[in-house]
Amino acid sequence: MHLSVKKVKILLVDDEDDILDFLKYNLEKEGYKIYTAHNGQEGLKLAAEHIPNLILLDIMMPVMNGIEACYEIRKMPELNHTMIAFLTARSDEFTEVNALNAGADDFISKPIKPKVLLAKISAILRRESSQPLPQHASPITIKKDSYLVVYKNKELRFPKKEFELLELLMSQPGKVFLREDIMQQIWGEDVIVGDRTIDVHIRKLREKLDGDIIETVKGIGYKINIHSPE
Repeated sequence: MHLSVKKVKILLVDDEDDILDFLKYNLEKEGYKIYTAHNGQEGLKLAAEHIPNLILLDIMMPVMNGIEACYEIRKMPELNHTMIAFLTARSDEFTEVNALNAGADDFISKPIKPKVLLAKISAILRRESSQPLPQHASPITIKKDSYLVVYKNKELRFPKKEFELLELLMSQPGKVFLREDIMQQIWGEDVIVGDRTIDVHIRKLREKLDGDIIETVKGIGYKINIHSPE
């Protein structure tokens, strides 16, 4: 699916105002919708709010650097289809490897000419448009630090194990998680729990969410359907 430039949202995260102004000017001139942030923490907030198609991240920033921000972004299910590219003056191999290992899709070195940057952005967005996109935006947002779930614009609080179970299922929507894998990842090998423990937690999740959003795959495990009917 080809993305219209006017529908493409790009988040720029850099602590230098002159860099942000330069990038914003050149990208808006091409028709992109631009948001800006001055550090990784501010970038995370804006990313969750606007769900950009692409995030351009600097590395060396106060409060939260780009590598840390990238790791956090990749934990957010609602940003599964957001592309991330580092745009940084640090071009050593160690930094580039760390950036890509954090979940980045590309690594661009400063300084860069506007036409070259635009060409690279276009190439990155073509990769995004070639990925299968969800038919509807996910109705669930997980806020890990506060153990808070936003479901259809309503804030819900879950006990620790219920939250961790939902977070696991949301980590790969549509994937069937085996019961034994759920048991090991949520309760661990040193804790003895019965099969009914998972069933009870699934039932409690279904009571708080729509009943059909978590699907039972008989004899195998569970998966989450984030495209459940509204």
